[in-house]
Amino acid sequence: MTSNLFWKLINDSKQQGAEQVEWLTKELAMKTSEEIIHFEAEFKNKMEQSYTSSLWGAAYVLMGGCSDDGFDYFRGWLISRGEEVFNEVLKNPEFLAEYLSEEYLEEDEFAPQMEEMLYIASSAYTYQKTGAFDYNDEIDTEFINELEAQGHTYEPIDMELDWKEEDLEERYPLLWDRFGEDPLT
Repeated sequence: MTSNLFWKLINDSKQQGAEQVEWLTKELAMKTSEEIIHFEAEFKNKMEQSYTSSLWGAAYVLMGGCSDDGFDYFRGWLISRGEEVFNEVLKNPEFLAEYLSEEYLEEDEFAPQMEEMLYIASSAYTYQKTGAFDYNDEIDTEFINELEAQGHTYEPIDMELDWKEEDLEERYPLLWDRFGEDPLT
């Protein structure tokens, strides 16, 4: 699956609103196992690309703190917003202060976290094998093994944060003005 097709699926899924994850999972389940594997590889690449200290600092301000898991869910949400927003936020995390308008926040029940995005490909793969979206440990292991067999291995990335909590107000003035005293979560 090319990056263009990946982003097309994400953009098409955005039209589904609160049903985005369900729609995307079902859409992906209609693809071949190989296409599902490639979708997951693209997704993991976007997760790795967005694993930056700068973005983590922005997420920390937005949410009034941000654990490892919280940062994963934040990046899942960011990917769900589509290619343009994803790229803009990677270039300038302060763009989130503009993007997360009051109107947007009233409409988007998931902002700024979407854990479900992390499991779309494995759920679609499971559905193909079992006819159900229910988690299946054996099928999930098969999915991971298939990813690795196709050369998609992922090692944890070590990252040193280049910020301290007391520096966030100065580093992210736009985000701090909007969310520093009233975070989203």
